[in-house]
Amino acid sequence: MTTLSIPTTTLADGSPFPLVGFGTAGLRGADGCESIAAAIRAGYRLLDTAAQYGNEAAVGEAVRRSGVDADEVLVTTKIAGGDQGREAARTGYLESLRRLGLERAALVLIHWPNPSRGLALETWRTLIDLKEEGRALHIGVSNFRPEQLQELVDATGVWPEVNQIQLSPALQRREAVAFHREHGIVTEAWGPLGGRDGLGAQFALRKVADKHGVTTSQVSLRWAVDQDIVVIPKSSDPQRQLTNATLDQITLDDEDRELLATLDLGEKEAWDSREHEEW
Repeated sequence: MTTLSIPTTTLADGSPFPLVGFGTAGLRGADGCESIAAAIRAGYRLLDTAAQYGNEAAVGEAVRRSGVDADEVLVTTKIAGGDQGREAARTGYLESLRRLGLERAALVLIHWPNPSRGLALETWRTLIDLKEEGRALHIGVSNFRPEQLQELVDATGVWPEVNQIQLSPALQRREAVAFHREHGIVTEAWGPLGGRDGLGAQFALRKVADKHGVTTSQVSLRWAVDQDIVVIPKSSDPQRQLTNATLDQITLDDEDRELLATLDLGEKEAWDSREHEEW
């Protein structure tokens, strides 16, 4: 039974897109499958996976076991670094669909630019073809900097619909978010609850959470959703899954936002996709 009411943003073509999705990295096997299925039953309708995560089969099975019509669940997957290139990207994507047990994904992203390979543009051309063929509903990228996005557009004339980047109150990525907004790209945040930066323990975040009587995770997610940024928190705990997507009762004010602004560590602390590559 659906218990969540999740707000949506709008993609460039006018399609609604959930502002709170469910991250699945690390959720594998039978237990992972059940955790993902529980999230779907609770009301999550956007799932994030990738070839690199090694769990696409579990994600697909979770959709089938959830009891929810598969057409209602938007599955995102990503082209791995080793599958970049004109033909390799197509083969890699079709293999992802086979593992997922789907005819098409709602969204397919290039996982990392991997500039040392020089294949991001050719991969992007393949994603454009896949969308035109109806093999993918929407296409985008992940971890691309503004200048890397511009390179794709200069060559093809097609903007990514989504760019999934590392983003949280500790890494607010203001320039990237502004660039995306200017060009009709939806910003999607991975790591929205922070990571090695110890975000959850920061005094400013705890102060805002205590003021509203909610968790620090809820404040972080509300902060992003207020900016029309999609978040994909991950949890195997059913109660936490519900808590992470229950944000309606939180209204952040200017004082809260000023406090949260002090948490930003700056662009230099984010993983730099000119140097960091994944395969």
